[in-house]
Amino acid sequence: MGLIGITPLGQYFVKKGVINEEQLLNALRLQKSEGIRIGAALIKLGYINEDQLVYALSDIYGYPLVNLLKTDIDINAFKLIPEEVIRKYKIVPFSKTGNEVKVAICEPLNTVIDYLKFLLTGYNLKIYLTKDSEIQKVIDRYISIGENIQTKETMAELVESALVDIVTSEDIEMKEESVKVEAPIIKLANKIIIDALKVRASDIHIEPNEKGINVRYRVDGVLQNTLSLPYKIKGPLITRFKIMAHLDISEKRLPQDGRIKLKISGKEVDFRVSTLPTIYGEKVVLRVLEKGSLQLDLTKLGFEEISLRFFKEAIEKPYGMILVTGPTGSGKTTTLYSALMRLNKPEVNIMTVEDPVEYSFSGINQVQVMEEIGLTFASALRAFLRQDPDIIMIGEIRDFETAEIAVKAALTGHLVLSTLHTNDAASTITRLINMGIEPFLISSSLILIVAQRLVRKLCPYCKKEERYLKETLIKLGFPEDKIDSIKIYKPQGCSECNNTGYSGRIALYEVMPIKDEIKDLILTGAPAGEIKKAAIKLGMITLRQSGIYKVMEGITSIDEVVKVTFED
Repeated sequence: MGLIGITPLGQYFVKKGVINEEQLLNALRLQKSEGIRIGAALIKLGYINEDQLVYALSDIYGYPLVNLLKTDIDINAFKLIPEEVIRKYKIVPFSKTGNEVKVAICEPLNTVIDYLKFLLTGYNLKIYLTKDSEIQKVIDRYISIGENIQTKETMAELVESALVDIVTSEDIEMKEESVKVEAPIIKLANKIIIDALKVRASDIHIEPNEKGINVRYRVDGVLQNTLSLPYKIKGPLITRFKIMAHLDISEKRLPQDGRIKLKISGKEVDFRVSTLPTIYGEKVVLRVLEKGSLQLDLTKLGFEEISLRFFKEAIEKPYGMILVTGPTGSGKTTTLYSALMRLNKPEVNIMTVEDPVEYSFSGINQVQVMEEIGLTFASALRAFLRQDPDIIMIGEIRDFETAEIAVKAALTGHLVLSTLHTNDAASTITRLINMGIEPFLISSSLILIVAQRLVRKLCPYCKKEERYLKETLIKLGFPEDKIDSIKIYKPQGCSECNNTGYSGRIALYEVMPIKDEIKDLILTGAPAGEIKKAAIKLGMITLRQSGIYKVMEGITSIDEVVKVTFED
């Protein structure tokens, strides 16, 4: 093909037998189309990993390697180069000894090295290579990542500063009700937010107790103890978060809700804030609403191929009702938003009523429930029907009134999407009947039910193969004919996943189209178990089966699947 020699890196990997010439050609095409470096293209295509890349660059160019995550960063060295240059070129000055400065880079480009020599004129420059991901983590840790969120101190330093400041404040010592919030407390609150974002937390819990206050982060659906703070910090810290959320700091007896909007690394991040009076003081929970991290690609949510086909066919229908079910925090809203984004076109009028509206989207008319003034799900739905809608999304069907209006809307030419709290797809029918909806209305209006759960994904860097007895796997529901050929992994824990063994989450889906056979069973009052058996015969994949497929693909562990699913 004549490709060898086009790039030193490409030539290196071909000579080493890591890739072949055809794969290099694919990478070169991707490099050209996306304007990325050849190393990044090879990683994106899955031909190499980040470790292979950095070792190859070291071998080719002769620069030594450094693990930045295991290196103490010298802040005096870090400050030698402007922050905007560090971010732009992904470079980290990490050591300064006398006249010598050590700088880590992730790609040995002549332009970058020449620029470093210019910036550090007069210094003896030592270049080291490291992984791109390590550089990014250090940059996020040492550069202030938001407007009004500026702190390079450690958590321990901030707590100590806050304590000193509180002790020297007569206002706080004399009257706790009028807490004086000073700079150290502001920095401490910011640090708690920054650290939460770094570990991809979905929620931040600020919990008072008799000795002080605990901070916990929910990461991949699991709460983790993060920080214990002394009693004197409790009042000022909670007050700071209430100020940020524009809440009434004098009201401590009633729950309050608010929002915080911050600009972080050039992206807007919202936090939904809730306070609740407890016997030890107010508890504050911040829900992280980062639109940029919201996965709205239907093909990446976790649907199996046949389940995705069922779902796509349903949302393309002109009218009818689609219900997504599952417990709180199972990703139902994300599934609905993904469907709406697929349907969001200029010629379609989409209206939603939500409690609360967590993310806003261009082209969609979103309404926030305000029950205190009479704007409920039901009253909003009635108003929607006078607004010429094509598609209606209801955040949750909670009562007969809302369910009745939703069914009537689905029967009169509207596509209606909503959520319910049920254990599986088939039991949703029973739930609607118990609400008071007649079976003939359910069978006429309902076109699809989706049940879902979230499981944690195994960390790709440290997952470890595990052997199970064949009898155990068969009992769990694994296909007997494939047991001998599959690999099953379990979590282990490493620095990449904060020693949890997991990184990120994916949904398990049970998708039940309401075909004629299911409609007949609904009309005859068949129990949920009978409806489920019929749906399986018609091609439905159960939640447990969805989980098993993801275990077989190496995405999650058996423990995660067993934890959130069960089989009759």
